[in-house]
Amino acid sequence: MPLYEHVFLARQDISQAQVDTLTKEYTELITEAGGKIGKTEYWGVKSLAFKMKKNRKAHYTLLNIDASPSAVAEMERRMGLSADVLRFITIRVDAHETEPSIQMRKSDRDDRRDGDRGGFRGGDRGGFRGGGGFRGGGGGGFRGGGGGGFRRDGDGPRGPRPVRDQAPDTTDSEGST
Repeated sequence: MPLYEHVFLARQDISQAQVDTLTKEYTELITEAGGKIGKTEYWGVKSLAFKMKKNRKAHYTLLNIDASPSAVAEMERRMGLSADVLRFITIRVDAHETEPSIQMRKSDRDDRRDGDRGGFRGGDRGGFRGGGGFRGGGGGGFRGGGGGGFRRDGDGPRGPRPVRDQAPDTTDSEGST
């Protein structure tokens, strides 16, 4: 039988228990039709890129399905009739991933980031104003000069730049002097 990845979005105002009930209902529908559900992941409530049926957020759920196309079509038909399901997408794949999906790994990465790495939350930040600047050396700034920011002197606004005296070009058009 073909393999599918199916993601559906449920309304934000229903509870997680109701989302689990919907998932169980669609899982039973697939198994009654002779298919299997390999993996089910609840991704949580996430913001939508745009409003869908007056909702700004939705419950996301992933199902890995091994079933006939007619069973998947029946599940999609019932999802289209359900008032609780905002959108769904079913994609045929060659093989299911065995490890957690990218959405689940993302939450693991966020948990690790909050650990002892620190990041920009504490200690010496570096960057524009402190910790050596971009070219090494002392204080902040791009060139490591004193003070922070973009100007070297840090004394406030400068007047117009003085015109530099340049030596006249003494070469002729042939390139000799």
